[in-house]
Amino acid sequence: MTTEYSGTGDPARSLALLWRTREKASRKGGDLSVERIVRAAIEVADAEGLAALSMRKVAERLGVGTMTLYTHVPGKGELLDVMLDTVYGETARPEQVEGGWRGRLTQIAQENFALYLRHPWLLQVATTRPPLGPNLIAKYEYELRAVDGIGLTDLEMDAVVTLVTGYVHGAARPAVEAAQASRDTGMTEQQWWHAHAPYLEKVLDPNRFPLAARVGTTAGQEYQAAGDPARAFEFGLARLLDGVAVLVADRAGAAPAGVTDG
Repeated sequence: MTTEYSGTGDPARSLALLWRTREKASRKGGDLSVERIVRAAIEVADAEGLAALSMRKVAERLGVGTMTLYTHVPGKGELLDVMLDTVYGETARPEQVEGGWRGRLTQIAQENFALYLRHPWLLQVATTRPPLGPNLIAKYEYELRAVDGIGLTDLEMDAVVTLVTGYVHGAARPAVEAAQASRDTGMTEQQWWHAHAPYLEKVLDPNRFPLAARVGTTAGQEYQAAGDPARAFEFGLARLLDGVAVLVADRAGAAPAGVTDG
């Protein structure tokens, strides 16, 4: 469930902080900086979730007074924007990726998927008003280059990038939730499945639920769990890129290329 919104801080202050156009000197604790504050905030969110994030909690982690943070960061809204922009800078952006536009979009999707696994709190932030910082802009520039020159209009390029990253956002949620459930309960998805599957077999009537019984049994035997989020992500991404291939072929006036079976 979304608990926070990006872009809620003062625009002038947020952009100045994101682009580091004006960083005040600390009145005390001379080694304190925006970078240290943001890293501490990310550590809090990674370890305890976004609900636990507060200026007080960040100050405690740094061993300083809460008011000291405000000499560098105006408030939580601006802090969240810089946290987002900072982690956006983690995605790898190799210049050469095999497989043409499809390989490039696959690499981008996989990097974004991994980013959500490293920082699950990203799923708790609505970013329809994104933090317009240097890392976000650089990430967007790189992602657009994946589909530049393949015959799409500028709006179609933006739409394809939005489609892929939006898909990743949805596909990452089950993977994040599975990891969190394993951590919080001390039971892996496989252990949970093996504990429940024998009892399900006793109560599930294949005559009443023929498809659920047949397909569910096949999937359960294959995954040894109720599902496999990583495998579902890869399957869905391939189907999504098949659709993009149709669009690219349509713009080129040719038969679709790059459509695969898996």
